[in-house]
Amino acid sequence: MQISARGDYAVRAALSLATAYPRLLSTQAIAAEQDMPRKFLEAVLADLRRAGIVRAQRGAEGGYTLARPPREVTVGAVLRAVEGPLAGVRGLRPEETRYEGAAENLPGLWVAVRAAVRRVVDEVSLAEIISGRLPAHVRRLTALPDAWEPR
Repeated sequence: MQISARGDYAVRAALSLATAYPRLLSTQAIAAEQDMPRKFLEAVLADLRRAGIVRAQRGAEGGYTLARPPREVTVGAVLRAVEGPLAGVRGLRPEETRYEGAAENLPGLWVAVRAAVRRVVDEVSLAEIISGRLPAHVRRLTALPDAWEPR
């Protein structure tokens, strides 16, 4: 799975908003805290607003806040809001792929990959990341001997 700059910025911005929840934060404050370009952040926040993850308030005292408590917002929801489906194969959803011959069983692997990604990003809330208390099954993954090794 490849996380784009847009996805990374969206999760980081959502974490800033989760830390401040329910207070409003300006785009300037988030951009400064997370060291990201303000214009790009504005586009990311617009995607999150359209997806119902954040809400905006205009005016001198305006800014952004999460639309729901941080414990109710998953990383998966944030990523989908800015990236679309989590796992795709050449623009198709894994269950839509079809192959012949030696690769005929490959769709099952692609579906399993998507399920594994979902098992992490859809089961970790912003509140859990902020607190550092990830679910046990996610902590176990980070504790695997080669988890932190590049391949």
